[in-house]
Amino acid sequence: MDMESLMAQASELQARVAAAQDELARTSVKGIADGGACIVEMSGKYDLLNLILRPDIVQFGADKIAQVVMDAYRDAKTKADKKIDQVMANATAGTQIQI
Repeated sequence: MDMESLMAQASELQARVAAAQDELARTSVKGIADGGACIVEMSGKYDLLNLILRPDIVQFGADKIAQVVMDAYRDAKTKADKKIDQVMANATAGTQIQI
């Protein structure tokens, strides 16, 4: 076992993962609910970037507003999860630590 080689491989993987995390922080996805009544924008690290409610949604009351916000959030999170999987898979693709 070559410890120096192992450490170099680990360092390279760490750098690629850090770069992928930076990319995710700069990435945004939008979740849309009820035909655009609500749009939630979040980063690839799940930070909320923006929340847009169409003005006419207010007439339907708090329960409807809460539901469309949750639906838009779920849509955005699903898209963020997919993006995270893709970016991290690319960052670690072909990585084989040789012991």
